[in-house]
Amino acid sequence: MTTAYRPGDSKREEFRKYLEKAGVLDALTKILVALYEEPEKPNDALDFLKQHMGTAGPDTADVEALRLQVSELQQKVEQLQDENKELRAKIQQENPEMEQGGGEN
Repeated sequence: MTTAYRPGDSKREEFRKYLEKAGVLDALTKILVALYEEPEKPNDALDFLKQHMGTAGPDTADVEALRLQVSELQQKVEQLQDENKELRAKIQQENPEMEQGGGEN
């Protein structure tokens, strides 16, 4: 019995090798094994797959949003530190007998 060669076979084989080399097959296998080993199968198997595939790390958009938030918070901290110094200086001018350097940042 001979196997007939089909043009699509080589493309499929190339794609399979690509998926294997990229680690996709291994990742999918691990997720499917985890689903198989679940004692209580989830109602939505596709949702289970999506949740477990998302464990690689945060989305780029999430990272960018967090970077922006950190930058804004750093600016706010600097602003508050400056305001704190100004208020301490005012208090010191009005009450020179107060201790110097108490908790200054």
